[in-house]
Amino acid sequence: PRMLKPLIALYFFILAAIQLGLLIGLFHYHRSRNLVRPSPYWMGSLIANISALFVFGLGVIFVDDVERPAFNFTIANTLFYVAAIYQWLFCKSLTQPVSKRFDSLAKGSIVIFFSIFELLRHYGNFEIRTAYMVSLALLLFGSQIYQLRLIRRNDSSPQLTYLEYATMIELSFAVCRLVVLGLSTFSVQRVEQLPQALIFFTIAQLVANTVAYIAIGSYWTEKMALSSAAFSNENEVIKKLLLERDELIASLLKANKTAATGALSASIAHELNQPITAISLNTEFLKLKMDKGAETSAEIRDVIQNIEQDNHRISRIVSTLRNIFQQDQVELTPINLNNLIQDLMPIIMPQAKNLGIQINMNLTGNHLMPMNSNEFSQVILNLLNNAIQSLSILDIQHKKIDISTQFTQSEMKLSIADNGLGVPKELRANLFNLMSSNKKDGMGLGLWLSKHIVDRHQGSISYQVSDAGGAEFVITLPLKPI
Repeated sequence: PRMLKPLIALYFFILAAIQLGLLIGLFHYHRSRNLVRPSPYWMGSLIANISALFVFGLGVIFVDDVERPAFNFTIANTLFYVAAIYQWLFCKSLTQPVSKRFDSLAKGSIVIFFSIFELLRHYGNFEIRTAYMVSLALLLFGSQIYQLRLIRRNDSSPQLTYLEYATMIELSFAVCRLVVLGLSTFSVQRVEQLPQALIFFTIAQLVANTVAYIAIGSYWTEKMALSSAAFSNENEVIKKLLLERDELIASLLKANKTAATGALSASIAHELNQPITAISLNTEFLKLKMDKGAETSAEIRDVIQNIEQDNHRISRIVSTLRNIFQQDQVELTPINLNNLIQDLMPIIMPQAKNLGIQINMNLTGNHLMPMNSNEFSQVILNLLNNAIQSLSILDIQHKKIDISTQFTQSEMKLSIADNGLGVPKELRANLFNLMSSNKKDGMGLGLWLSKHIVDRHQGSISYQVSDAGGAEFVITLPLKPI
């Protein structure tokens, strides 16, 4: 009899250690896989049951009066009830999600259990408290078995079968505990007076409870293994899809490169065609004059100057394209932007004058800008040529192009605006894209090329409607120390 209390406590400690080992093992396993999130109900149930076993085992060692036990027995039995409730909620969650209201009711029942057991600890005896605990256990076990049978209709996992059998065994041992209590002819006041059959069935019920937790842990491990296999299969499918996607993209890029190369070649040919045609016409004009012998030195000088300018234009276009497609770092030198614009006027003015277009310049400041003059000249000429072409098809009296520059402490703004029709709204979003053009004879190289050059100068170019209702292109460049 003297060794009975330590022996009973040892049984509780051993079962608590087994369940703790199960909890630690499952926790690390789930954490390493991280595929299926374990149910908080069965994890909470297992933690509560382990705590209950340790607290109850310690209480058995130091208890003197079983009829009036210490407060720690209320804590231990409440934890046993929490473990049973959470295990039942876990089984219920396998058929349908547990609502917040139902979860709150279950947690509220824990408070009610605690209050009732505390009253029984003060005013009841060992038999009443045990009958109270066993009756609740029978109710929960019976409902849990019913839930498991519903689950097994759709889930054939053998672990659920083991859990159902373990719960049935728990229920059977709980019934045996009630029978022993009913057959007892005296009131238990000390641990040594506990019937051996009651101790046996209590320990057996706890062993079956441990088996139930093992079955639950195995069920989730099984789920994780199935999920891992499904995840691996999905990974293989995704890899195949990604490989097919990469092959398709490679094929599309190859086809697109071929189409873009052809279109780009046509665009470059179109850009070069204008100065080449002008050189050809000037050459024919010069030959005609020389054949007739009616030429003058002034006429020859003007024609040669035009040929030279067109030749320089071709050279700038080719040089700019070569630098861009080589993707070299742009070579910047200090340039006076206003002077650069004025130097380009002899190229633009003859065509503008012939079309009745007035070019107004409002060039402020006298700053040196770090830029590549050849490339930036191409940008200005592209924008001016676009404005001239836009105005050439209009039948209005006052055609004008306004060129202005503004300087601040941090940046420079260049604006080229006209009073033409502007760019249609549906074309503005893709205005600077390659192969985007609203001209019947254009391929959309000019504005793309201009943006590319401005980007290389770490600046920006944008379109807006001018004050006169036409198109206005604004270039912004950062001022850098020279």
